[in-house]
Formats: sequence, C-alpha cells, structure tokens
Amino acid sequence: MRETWRQDLGEGITCIDTGYVRPRLAACYLVEAGDQAAFIDCGIPRSLPGVLEVLRERGIAAEQVAYVVPTHVHLDHAGGAGAMMRAFPQARLVVHPRGARHLIDPSKLIAGVKAVYGEAAYRDNFGELVPVAADRVIEAPDGFALDLDGRRLTFYDSPGHARHHFCVHDDRSQGIFTGDTFGLSYREFDTSKGPFLFATTTPVQFDPDAWYRTLDRLLALGARRLYLTHFSSVELTQSLASRLRESIGAFVEIALAEEASGEMRRRNIAERMRALLLEGLQAHGCELPESECESLLAPDIDLNAQGLDVWLSGREGETKT
Repeated sequence: MRETWRQDLGEGITCIDTGYVRPRLAACYLVEAGDQAAFIDCGIPRSLPGVLEVLRERGIAAEQVAYVVPTHVHLDHAGGAGAMMRAFPQARLVVHPRGARHLIDPSKLIAGVKAVYGEAAYRDNFGELVPVAADRVIEAPDGFALDLDGRRLTFYDSPGHARHHFCVHDDRSQGIFTGDTFGLSYREFDTSKGPFLFATTTPVQFDPDAWYRTLDRLLALGARRLYLTHFSSVELTQSLASRLRESIGAFVEIALAEEASGEMRRRNIAERMRALLLEGLQAHGCELPESECESLLAPDIDLNAQGLDVWLSGREGETKT
C-alpha cells in the first residue's frame, strides 16, 4: 500500500490525495480549529484509510471530526461521504440542499454515474457507496455559516458546474474551497507562468451563464487563495480568474461549432478540446512530452465532451418547446 500523499498548506489546512484514478488528481482537505476538525470534500470510499492515516499523524481522534462537507455530490467529491460518516461518529454531513437526498439514498446518484462512466468503471473507480442517516445531515443554503471552534466557514451557492454545488469561504485563511467551481489545475502543468487552469463541464448541469455570475460573486469576497479539489492550492489572481472565464467561453464556442454534427458531435467536441488544451499548454511553457499531456488530460476531455453534448441537447429541447 502506497503512502498517502499529503501537504501541509498552513492555517490549519492539509491537502490529502484521495487516490482517485491517479496520484494528484483529486484531493480532500482536513481543516483544523482548536479541538475540532472538518473534512471538505470526501474522495471515494477507498480514500478513507489514507484519511485516517493523516488523522493519526496529526494526533486527531475520530470523535474530533465535527463536519464532513462535500462541495457537491459528484462521486469524486462525495463518494466517500458515507464511509467518513461511519468512521467519525460525532460528525454531521453538511451538503447542498439539492444534493442531500442523494447522499441519504444514493440509488439515483449511482444510476446516473453508471450512465456516464459505465458499470465496470463505476465499480473500479467508486466501489460501494454508504448511505448517510438523515438525522446526521445539515442542509447548507446560500449564506449558511458554521463555527468550527471559532473558525467561520461560510457557504455560497455556486451553480455553473452543477446546481448542487456550493463553495466554502474560510475566514482564517481568506481562502475558498472551490470543489470544481474554479476548474482544474494539475500541478504537473505548472510553469514559470504559474498554474494552468481550465473549466470542467462534466455532465449534466453545465450552465455557463450561471457560472460567470458565480465567479463574479466569489471574486467579490476578496479571497487570497483557492483550495481546488483538482488539485491543491493556488493563489487567486485576476489573471487566473480571467483564464477560467476564457476556458468556459472557449468550450462553449467549441460546442456550438459542433452543434449540428449529429452522431459525431461528442467525438468532434473532444478532438477540438484536445487540440485547444495542448496548444494552451505549449503556450504556457509546459515542457512535458505531448503524449504525457494527452494522458493526463484524456479523462477530463472525455467527461467535458459528454457534458457539453448534454448541454447542447438541453438547448435543443428548450428550442423545441
């Protein structure tokens, strides 16, 4: 069993690799305050042993974990919620009101994930989902706040990537735990120009207009750092926010250009996205071989193309009605 990758980010925050798909693809965050702790995002069920390893290292008992907080119910973020709740007997699950029912009874969530990934990939990537008892669930609407032993965590409804998504502002670090709202930024792509960042349009609730409004609202908070699920912490700068807006816009343009492509639409969207991202990495100064870049990007390109295809189908349905 490989050692769990973790990184102390200061301000009582530890980034933990959840072991999803490949190293340094997905993280959860341990947040400490006084005698309490919380996890923001949960990984998948098999992430739990690594999480427990980090708690032992930090001298934190399972009973000190007060909250488990998935930013949204996509399974790379929330799949491990039930396993965590089973392991942390005093914890409450804090979840978006639109997502709570899916973690109490994950049957529809499982069916939706199988539709996207397929049965075999679902089993390989996610394993058994553990339901969460309803009386341990706190629904967190827009503006909801938690006191973690004097540390204020404020929740902001964040549609765009998904309608069941919130972001969490931490007053102590002046940072935002972003889930997927600030896109994907893998550390392998960092250069002297800083992080390389791009949007994630995973099925099925991509909404570019809502996403732009969400970004405007979050940027107005004046946060200094972003704690990304994919992956780790980056400084929040205006140029990074602009890069994300450009990525959303570019993906929308790709989708609209292929709107009438029929059965080839999803494949064509993926090919255009692949070319755009590889070109972007080259301009960013990335020195990894193109084959390695393609390997790192391939899962996201496939999911993004699926999401854009679903978005186009939704637009078509609106037009017909």
